[in-house]
Amino acid sequence: MGDVHEDPLAELALRLRTLRAQRGLQMGGLQQRTGLGRTTVSQALNGQVVPTEATLVALAKALCTDVGPLLALREAAWRQPDVSPVRVVRRPVRPKVEPSFAERYLNYVAERHSQLTVVGLDLSRPERARWPLDAAYLSLELAERPEGWPGGEEADRPSVVVKRAEHALANCRRVLLRGLAGSGKTTLLQWLAVATARDELPEELADWRGQIPFVLPLRTLVRRGPLPEPHDFLSSVGTPLAASQPEGWADAALARGEALVLVDGIDEVPQEHRGATRDWLERLLAAYRDARFVVTTRPSAVPEGWLASSRFTELSVRPMNAVDTGVFVGRWHTAARHDLATEAERSQLRDLEAALQVTVRAQRDLAQLSSTPLMCALICALHRDRRGHLPHSRMELYEAALSMLLVRRDLERSIDVPEGIQLTEHQSVQLLQRLAYWLIRNRQTEMDRATALALVGDALPAMQAVAEQGTAGQVLAHLVGRSGLLRQPTADTIDFVHRTFQDYLGAKAAIEAHDFPLLVNNAHDDQWEDVIRMAVAHARPTESADLLRRLVARGDAEDEHQNRLHLLAAASLQYATEIELDARRLVEQRARLLMPPRSQEEAEELARLGPGILDLLPDPEDLEDDEVGPVVQTAAIIGGDHAYALLRRFVPSLSPDSASFAVSRGWEHFEADQYARDVLRPFRGQDDRLYLAVHTHDQRNALRFLKPITDIDFQGEFTEDEIFEHLSPGHTRALHISSGRLLTNLEFIRKLPALEVLALSECTQLAHLEDLRGTPLTNLSLTNQPRDFPFDALESLPELTALSFYTHLPSESLADVPAPEGLTSLNLGWTDASLAGISRWQQLQELAIADGLDNAAWQEIAELPHLTELCISGYDLKYAVPLPSVTYLRLISPSDPQLALVPTLFPNLQRFFINCQAVQPGTIDITPLSQIKDLQISVSYANSVTGLERFTPEAVRLYPRPRTASI
Repeated sequence: MGDVHEDPLAELALRLRTLRAQRGLQMGGLQQRTGLGRTTVSQALNGQVVPTEATLVALAKALCTDVGPLLALREAAWRQPDVSPVRVVRRPVRPKVEPSFAERYLNYVAERHSQLTVVGLDLSRPERARWPLDAAYLSLELAERPEGWPGGEEADRPSVVVKRAEHALANCRRVLLRGLAGSGKTTLLQWLAVATARDELPEELADWRGQIPFVLPLRTLVRRGPLPEPHDFLSSVGTPLAASQPEGWADAALARGEALVLVDGIDEVPQEHRGATRDWLERLLAAYRDARFVVTTRPSAVPEGWLASSRFTELSVRPMNAVDTGVFVGRWHTAARHDLATEAERSQLRDLEAALQVTVRAQRDLAQLSSTPLMCALICALHRDRRGHLPHSRMELYEAALSMLLVRRDLERSIDVPEGIQLTEHQSVQLLQRLAYWLIRNRQTEMDRATALALVGDALPAMQAVAEQGTAGQVLAHLVGRSGLLRQPTADTIDFVHRTFQDYLGAKAAIEAHDFPLLVNNAHDDQWEDVIRMAVAHARPTESADLLRRLVARGDAEDEHQNRLHLLAAASLQYATEIELDARRLVEQRARLLMPPRSQEEAEELARLGPGILDLLPDPEDLEDDEVGPVVQTAAIIGGDHAYALLRRFVPSLSPDSASFAVSRGWEHFEADQYARDVLRPFRGQDDRLYLAVHTHDQRNALRFLKPITDIDFQGEFTEDEIFEHLSPGHTRALHISSGRLLTNLEFIRKLPALEVLALSECTQLAHLEDLRGTPLTNLSLTNQPRDFPFDALESLPELTALSFYTHLPSESLADVPAPEGLTSLNLGWTDASLAGISRWQQLQELAIADGLDNAAWQEIAELPHLTELCISGYDLKYAVPLPSVTYLRLISPSDPQLALVPTLFPNLQRFFINCQAVQPGTIDITPLSQIKDLQISVSYANSVTGLERFTPEAVRLYPRPRTASI
């Protein structure tokens, strides 16, 4: 077989076995951590087959090593002729018959989207700026707040569920993915497209396998007229195979539910056209109900619940945590080392990588800047370029990056006159600004090559030194080939490598052109949000003051956009190098009228303004109960030393009832041990029931500072031993396991005699619930369990009174569910079982149902004599029957609330709650409820409420509480 160093497959297998031994992992443990089958892992470790790229990526993650060198060995093994008669190496086999169109298309998608452009990787040679997707893709965390599930009022609603991307997507058919610029939204779509085309989706996404991916970037589609129908999907994005597409092929794939439609960039569509874009999506959804859809957008481009009526799950890309950043830094440097010629250069780069790994953890401001893949790549590139010296602010980072990408790469490589063109940094910037500003003014992120040529050509007469070197076409080719900022995605289109650079350069052009009215008149449009902030940074002190005053004045005059404009002005303050004192006071005065935040959404919006907003937050003694949590959350999201000091100052004054969830959630934004000692432990002194959410092993280890543990949620992936290690058997009353994929048994539950509440989610390796038999649990919740999961042990829980299902059930109806007859609370978040048989639980007092309420179900619910609390979503009250026993009704995200029917159906109501996020257009009339005497009403997330005059002020509670302050 030859020496292992001459045999890349054997070398790859040896490295994997060595790493497994170093980590002390048995085969079973490696299976658990990767989610791969035993055969797949065994073949990779023994060199029996060339593993897939997805398999290597999963193994590298589990073994805590960089995947780059492993992928290089795999590539060498793939290319090496198979001379061994023993080894069975998987190799592509040429089909003896002509491949089908679907096969040709899938191969095209896999090839077309299999590489990424990575900022800073030798951009003077564009062919080296491409990174294999398998090596570059980092599975980021996604957050979901499950508003559509039955739940209580805002204080009691489910917490945000945080999962890795493949786990968050697992049970979704339709997803709206929100994320900031550079957060990795488009990369995730690329990965989905390629992994689907190659049939390499991980086990978590097994239900997604066998799909045909259609990648539809809206930035391209909106330039080409009406959005495409299925038969035009391929031609609309320039797929060369479009002419060969069989008639009706795309329609058939969508109709069979075998299509994955990936729509990228709602924020790339001009605001006035987003309604038409939603109509286009809804027409597709109505025609192809079984197809899968993933749609991306920046957070501020569309309101919450924008596609809720079409039953989209809303997920948000979370900033990279310290571990993610460390992995990304390692991968970037591994890719960069491939281009170096000498060992001395590679050694120097390894030293720089080690230094940066320490720096991004030690410096909070840098940690914040490196929280997205784009910014992290910029920091890696600048750290290398400047031999370890980094800018400290975002604008300095952009400025240094432009200088590095435009000039220094070619100079340091002695490339004096590439393509016969030599441009100074200033000349390049002037030309790029013209292109960027045209795109911004025309609300586009992509232009025809002819337009780009015309813009460059118009500039050349005033740039004699450039004009003398070549034509507009030659100059444009130089900018595309050498600047590292422009791309030519197709033969006839030009765009910027990232929207951030377009906004930076366009803002600079706007200031130089004194186009303040244009900036202010578009400031309400989220596409201009970053442009405005960067314009303030580019402006001279008097200009920035003038621009901010104009923003405030427009906000004062326009109620519709007032909050957005005033907050944008406040967000821009931190970008100004110098600002007139009067202008600063004016902006801060308006911002204070929007303080403090009163909801999670307001907290997130304020946090986007950056650290400057911390000085405007009120002291804890000046806050109402519904304001404390959002203020704590705002500071936690912003992070940094200033925010940390504010939280420490807040802790002694906080009420456990109003701030427990926010204080616990803040843990994910700071160093685990320090936050546990300084914030959680003092707060724990006031609330011995403090809820704790554990995402990382660092947080798990920090639990030693917080004993005894009473209420805890393990949201990361942990084994049963890792979960049990820091629990307090005599005190732990509530245990939530939100990512139970590593659990193989529940024997440790029997060692927790005080445990009353247990929630289990995604326990894919758990074979049964037998370990729970006879335990004193009173409340059990089961979410996303395998379809064939047995629930027989439920009937052997003598104390169980509350049961929640957010999962498939093995029985066709509730009549066959093995649960104690003495239940008093039943929560059916979503399940495929019929509601027939629900009346068997005659003691039910609380019932929550997400769907499936036909007339028969309503009739049977009416047979529950003790039912007092009812929570429903996905309902139609036209099928309902009167329920006089119900005194508390909760309606979750209805598209049509049907409030006129409520007094007749629920005549004895005392409390009423409605979540209006899916109500279109967000206006609700509560007048019909005035027929019910002494009713207490809670309304969440309504844009406006009519009929308030029919109730006393104490009778109606609005969330978030409206602001009454005026200017």
